[in-house]
This record gives sequence, C-alpha cells and structure tokens, in this order.
Amino acid sequence: MSTHSETVTRPEFQHPASIVPGVVPGTILESHEPKGVPTKEMWQYHKDHMELVSPLNRRKFKVLVVGTGLAAGAAAAALGELGYTVKAFTYHDAPRRAHSIAAQGGVNSARGKKVDNDGAYRHVKDTVKGGDYRCRESDCWRLAYESVRVIDHMNAIGAPFAREYGGALATRSFGGVQVSRTYYTRGQTGQQLQLSTASALQRQIHLGTVEIFTHNEMVDLIITETDGEKRCEGVVMRNLINGELTAHTGHAVILGTGGYGNVFHMSTLAKNSNAGAMMRAFEAGAYLASPSFIQFHPTGLPVNSEWQSKTILMSESLRNDGRVWSPIKPKDDRDPNTIPEEERDYFLERRYPAFGNLVPRDVASRAISQQINKGLGVGPLHNAAYLDFRDAIERLGQDTIRERYSNLFEMYEEAIGENPYTTPMRIAPTCHFTMGGLWTDFNEMTSISGLFAAGECSWTYHGANRLGANSLLSASVDGWFTLPFTIPNFLAHHLNEPPLAEDAPAVQVALDRAQARIDRLMNIKGSDPHGPEYYHRQLGEILYFSCGVARNIEDLKSGIEKIRALRKEFWSNLRIPGSQDEMNQVLEYAARVADYIDLGELMCIDALDRDESCGAHFRDDHLSPEGEAERDDEHWCCVSAWEAGKNEGEFIRHAEPLTFEAIPLMTRNYK
Repeated sequence: MSTHSETVTRPEFQHPASIVPGVVPGTILESHEPKGVPTKEMWQYHKDHMELVSPLNRRKFKVLVVGTGLAAGAAAAALGELGYTVKAFTYHDAPRRAHSIAAQGGVNSARGKKVDNDGAYRHVKDTVKGGDYRCRESDCWRLAYESVRVIDHMNAIGAPFAREYGGALATRSFGGVQVSRTYYTRGQTGQQLQLSTASALQRQIHLGTVEIFTHNEMVDLIITETDGEKRCEGVVMRNLINGELTAHTGHAVILGTGGYGNVFHMSTLAKNSNAGAMMRAFEAGAYLASPSFIQFHPTGLPVNSEWQSKTILMSESLRNDGRVWSPIKPKDDRDPNTIPEEERDYFLERRYPAFGNLVPRDVASRAISQQINKGLGVGPLHNAAYLDFRDAIERLGQDTIRERYSNLFEMYEEAIGENPYTTPMRIAPTCHFTMGGLWTDFNEMTSISGLFAAGECSWTYHGANRLGANSLLSASVDGWFTLPFTIPNFLAHHLNEPPLAEDAPAVQVALDRAQARIDRLMNIKGSDPHGPEYYHRQLGEILYFSCGVARNIEDLKSGIEKIRALRKEFWSNLRIPGSQDEMNQVLEYAARVADYIDLGELMCIDALDRDESCGAHFRDDHLSPEGEAERDDEHWCCVSAWEAGKNEGEFIRHAEPLTFEAIPLMTRNYK
C-alpha cells in the first residue's frame, strides 16, 4: 500500500483473500481521525475541537472503570478529579496490586533531555518501525507528544525517577532505538508508577468522587440496542468472596484489564491476569484486533522443570550492559566462565552490528530461538542463551552495575540460585506482552458505543511488536492524557440522559447470561474429570508449538484442530469442586481457561489468515533472503479486527487500512 500526504481520503482498499475456512470479509473500519489534517497534527487538532462538559454537569455522568492498573487507575483518578461520578472495579484486594506493578525497565519519553538528537519524530519513527508498520501512525504521534507530560506528571505525583549527580532525571537506552529516552526507577519502574497512580486514585476515593469495589471480577457487559446500534451501559460483576452477581449501570464503560499472555500458560504475567473482560466484550460484538501479535520477551528466565507454573521476566534494560552469547559447540555444558572468547558466539552483535544487543524484542527472541533450535542452547535443558555482564563489570565496576540492576540480580539469584555478578545469566524467549486486543478508534472507543478500552487490553500503538518501555508509557498516556479528553467528548452528546435503570430488561438479560455461564461450568459431570490447570497446560503447549516465536501453515492448521478437540474435552470433563456461592478459585480459573481456549483458536485463525511475516508474527513461508521477516504491504497493510460469526467456526474479518504519512513504509533494518 502506498503512502499518501492527504488524509481526506484513503487509498482504495480490498479485503485480502483468506486460506482459512470459515473466514469471511467484513466492513472497512473508520478510525474517526480528523480529516484533512496532517497525521502529526491530528491529536492536537482533535483536542481543540472536542466537545466539553461543564464542571456543573460532570457529576451527572457516571463512568464505570474496570481495572486499576496504570491505564484504568489513571483514568478513574483523572475523571474523578475532573468531577465525574466514577465506579472502579478490581479483583484485587487493593488498587495498588494491579499487574502494572510488575513492570521493570522504564518508561519512554521524547523530552530530548540529552544532546543525542532525540525528539517526537524519532520516537514516532522508532515506534512505527519497531511495530513493523502495523500500527496507526496518528496514535503514535499522540504517544510521543503526551510522553513529555507523562514524565512531568508522574514525577510530580511521587514517582522517584533515577537522577544524575546534579539532580536532573536520568535516562538509559532500550531495544530498537539509538538514543537515550527511557526514564527509570532502577528495575522497579512499573512498581513506582503504579504506586503513584494508585495513590492519586486513593485520594479520589477518600474525596468521594470514586467508589472502589475490590474482589470484584467482570463477568458480563450490559448492552442495549437502538436502531441497530449497540451501546454499552453497564457491567455485571461477581464478588469473588461470596459469589454474588451485581449489576452496575453508567453512561460509559472503560476496560483497562491488561493483556492476555496467560493464554500460553507459561508467561511472565501474574497468574491471575486474564482475558475475561476482553472476551465478554468480544462476545457482545466488540471487534478483537490482531490477536496473534504476541511478544516473546528475549530475556525471560527459561523453564527448568515440568512443575514450573510460570516464567519470570528479566528487564530489557539488562541488555544495555549484558552481552548475549551462546557457545559455538552444541550442548557445551562447561562452566561458561571457562569457555574461551574464541568459542563464544555473540550472535546479536554479529548479525545486527548497528544495534547489537539492543535490537527489538521480536528480532532478539527469534535469534535466540534459532540458536537454541540449532542445538546451541545452554543450561540443564539446553533451552537458553547466556546474558553476560563480565565485560561491563570489568569496565564500570561491580558497584555501578549493582546500582543499576541490584533488584533484578537479586530476583535472578533467588529464582535460579546463581550469582549473576560472577556467572552469566541464562535467558530464553517467553510470552510477555500482547500487542493485539480490542479494536479501538482514535477516541479509544471500541466498535460498541460507550465502551472504551485502554492499556494492554486494547490494540493501540504497538503494531506487530512493542518497543521496550513503551508499555508503561502507552498505559499512562491512555489513562492520564487520552480518556480524560475523549470520554467527555462522548458524554457531551448524552447530557440529561439518566443512566440505564438497574431493573431494565437489558440488565436482567446480562445477569441471566452471566449466571448461565457459571451454571454451565459448575454442572459438567464427565466420566474423566480434571481441573482447569490440566487443560490450560495443554493449551499452552499447543500454542507455543503452533503460534509461538515462529509459525507455519501446517502447524497452525494442526493447532486449530487440537484446540477444538481440547475445547470439546474441557466442556465434557471439567470438574469444579465446591460451590459458586463462596470463594471458589477453581471456578474463577475455569472461567478464564474457557476464555483462553476460545482466544487461542482465534489467535491461530488470525496467524493463519495473515499471509505475511511482520514483527512478532513470523511466518516461515515469508522470509527475506537474509532470513528476516518479509511483509506483504500490498495486501496486508491493515489491521484485522475479528468478530465472531453466527455459527461455530465462522469468523468475520473487518479491516482498517493503515497509511503512513510522516514515517514512510520501509523494510526494517537493524544491521
């Protein structure tokens, strides 16, 4: 697809053909970007022309926010401070426990603090290029422009960013860039941003503008329909302590419920992170964009045993000072410190000399996987590469390295039992981040009116591969500096409309639907009973093999059939002990695994349907002569946004064509 300089009209777009049975083309989606405005100016123009709500009218509007991480927590805090009536829901016992707290490395900002020629344009270019041109360019400009405000705001509300000797905020480099734009708090950046945001939210709770509901998980959406247009007007929540279902109605609903990486069973996510809210939205008619765009983090800790329940993330920031290598001899089990320099392959530096160890995550993960698949893996299961700090310690001293990464090194030693100051770390690609999610327009509203999505549960910004340190940034931009503008713009058209009555027919329909799903899970009485963990582990094995770091047609076809067979087995033999009217974590888990199975099928459908390689979607049948990912821009320069068909095995693929104005289409090159 060619680039263009005019945004009034888009180039003609034709739905690409599909090789997947049951896939049919849908509509061409409208992003609702301003027309006739250069891409780089769209966000400011849009803000200048949005509808506003008077301070005296804001308390008349009720906004429901599901989640309390960086995106949702910030949105709830900001809207509460603006004067809206807000209800916030979390399945945790406190907002501060949301999974944003686990992020480590840093948060990007195009403040141009250092004289290294950084700025908004380079931030956008790095983001678009890193995402392999499968993102919306106008969103990326918003990300870059608002990144400056994010750092200033988070610093103002208490985030203790690292500082230089003179007091200025410090920065470091991250993968996929050649500048220093990542602000950090050692290896605890997510924790400190989440705590600062949770404190701001807690302030609004104490002031009474936000009402918090803990131990509540969303189990359905309340949808009304007028003249063929769906609108979300509430949520159904399940109290995880006593099992009670409650309905809450409002003028707008925000989902900020995180990513779906736990579909792989083995991932860096907390075990309770799930796709439930996203899948309820999908079932209600919200489109799910690019579900197969999964980021495998190159510096996860490898699986060391069958009983391991998850993997652990080692921050990308470690690649600033750590060198990735593997022995040149297969199954070399010698102490790594005894392997001479000439018998080491620093393969990232060899293959990508311009970026070296700081290539983007998808590139690094593929390279590490290829080394492992060649028989060059290390560790007890020969499934890892080394991340070595020897040279950095010799150059900078152990005290400097400890100052930068002490908590990460401690975490590694606790998990593995080896001292990374003296022995190279062992790392391996592991499922980490999901670039796919609910499709949203320029206002971050889904295809259902009144339903907004933010953070990792939406598809925005990252395309086919997320740059490191853009995750905390995107969630913060969504929560603090996007939704507080776009939500009022939506609400302004509904002034003097009361929220849906809590005894309205649509409310009862949603309650009944939620109860029926629980009853169905509880009433399975098969002859070969197993708990949800049994099926989840099998699903993860299928997905890592068929829809993992590399994909091919035959494995994807096989994966789809295996998932469909697993679904049949799950709904025939799942066994849940206990009652639904009490705390029942097996029931919670079972509901999530049911969603994972449906989502896993859609991921494989999307990966098989998208007949190209791009970013983290690496198809073995679409490679350049150098073995790198090869896009098909003529047919697939678009976002696939999926809707469930009326019958099982039917999927409707809607599409949003992508155009690039300031950042022309080009082949990625990190060499």
